[in-house]
Amino acid sequence: MQITEDDIEKALAIWGNGKIAISKAFEEGGIEAARRVASANIDNYYGYNLGPVLFKPTMASGEQTFRPTKAGALAYFCGHSKEYPLDNGFAIMGWRAMESITSASFIQNDVAMWMGWIKLTNKDGSVTTVDKSFGYKKDETGTLRIVLHHSSLPYQPQG
Repeated sequence: MQITEDDIEKALAIWGNGKIAISKAFEEGGIEAARRVASANIDNYYGYNLGPVLFKPTMASGEQTFRPTKAGALAYFCGHSKEYPLDNGFAIMGWRAMESITSASFIQNDVAMWMGWIKLTNKDGSVTTVDKSFGYKKDETGTLRIVLHHSSLPYQPQG
């Protein structure tokens, strides 16, 4: 089940559209609606069904920097979690558009890695750019699953 560059581009679009759908669900139906959409998104394209996902969110720190479980990812995307009190809900920030800019990708059979920038635009037109790496694996049904998600803010040199 060879992964293609087209598969990666589709996976990036699906990920971005998921964040937009979570934001809209939050605005239209509140936190419970956002959690339902986010949970379905995680189930549809993350690889938690294959084992731990190597997920390092952009704005996570300390003992909760890494999120190898679905519960940790859901808390990061939606916030409002007693277990993850520092999470503000990255996916409920009013996102309306996503653009991916590829630096490079690596494909070997049913495993692929992608690295580049993700630009998310919110409903006010503000753009947030993050450095992003995704690792993908096709599962037994041929679905491309995120098994590595590393995100950070671009480095800002001093002076």
